[in-house]
Amino acid sequence: MRASAAGVYRAWTAAFDSWFAKSGVIRMRPVVDEPFFFETEHQGSLHPHHGRFLTLEPDHLVELTWMTGRDGTGGAETVVRVELLPTGYGTLVRVTHSGFYDEAAAAQHAAAWPMLLAHLDERLAETSGSAGKDASPQG
Repeated sequence: MRASAAGVYRAWTAAFDSWFAKSGVIRMRPVVDEPFFFETEHQGSLHPHHGRFLTLEPDHLVELTWMTGRDGTGGAETVVRVELLPTGYGTLVRVTHSGFYDEAAAAQHAAAWPMLLAHLDERLAETSGSAGKDASPQG
């Protein structure tokens, strides 16, 4: 990604509704073990997401549980691990999503994450004004 590790970390922990969650339908604070809730909107339907942060290492690592309904994780409490590695041009982001009940849900999420990360990169670039700067995304 073009943004700094600090900008990407902030997007995952304090500005989730600037790129992923529906604005106004989010209850999330970057506190380990504190439950969070948000909804996404896709094709006119709202999709609730529940979880909690497991690990927070500023500008390096975000690990959280991720649970959705029938059209997502199928009720499984999965784990999303977001590793951030600063580079000379921005941040290398590695997302690992594990703990699915079935291969179909795992494949669906594996296909979706690259698109979502591209969207995040665009949003951070829009709010930072130039590549590589610390982005502070706003909803």
